[in-house]
Amino acid sequence: MAEQTPTKVQVAEYLDINLDTETWECNKCGHGLGAATQNYKEGCLIRDRSPEEIHQPIIEGEYTFAPDPGWCRIVECYCPNCGVLIDTEYLPPGHPLTHDMEIDIEQLKAKHAGNEEK
Repeated sequence: MAEQTPTKVQVAEYLDINLDTETWECNKCGHGLGAATQNYKEGCLIRDRSPEEIHQPIIEGEYTFAPDPGWCRIVECYCPNCGVLIDTEYLPPGHPLTHDMEIDIEQLKAKHAGNEEK
């Protein structure tokens, strides 16, 4: 009997949801990033960066058109297995990671089960 291929749905450039295991996975290497009911960023390798590393001042002086590190930090989320950059967000210092995806897994399963029957 043939092995059943897991049902994966790409939800972002480098992020999949595995409907069989209900987990987040890296689209590039397949590494698991945690339960799909939780924030996938918690399964990522996090790099907290100062905006000064990325946005160089355009002009000299107090107002440089570069984000102020007292008001903004840049959080990069990487796959801990292959190192691909999955997401980047700009947050105020001390702000927790944004839980930006809440997917109706049962509805997605039903949609993909319907596609297989056709």
